[in-house]
Amino acid sequence: MTKQQLIQALRETQNLSKAEAAKVVELFFKTMADALGAGDKIEIRGLCSFCVKQYKPYLGRDPRSGKGVTVKAKKLPVFKAGTELKRRVDR
Repeated sequence: MTKQQLIQALRETQNLSKAEAAKVVELFFKTMADALGAGDKIEIRGLCSFCVKQYKPYLGRDPRSGKGVTVKAKKLPVFKAGTELKRRVDR
C-alpha cells in the first residue's frame, strides 16, 4: 500500500476531502518521525512498535580493495510487528 492509497482509503471510509485526508496522513507520519528523531519509542498495541537502535562505530572492510574502513556510529529506526499483526498476516 502506498501513501496515496492510504489517503484514498481514509477519504472513502471517513468521508474526508483529499486535502483533509492527506493532511491527516502527513501529520501522522511527521509526528512519528519527530518522535523517533527525539529518541522516543512508538508503540501501537496489537499492530507494531518502532524504536531507535544505536550502533557503535566499528571497523568494516571495503569489498573492492579489502582495506579496513571505519564505520561511524549511527542510529537507525527498528520496526517490530505486534502479535495481532502477525496473526492477521499468517491467516
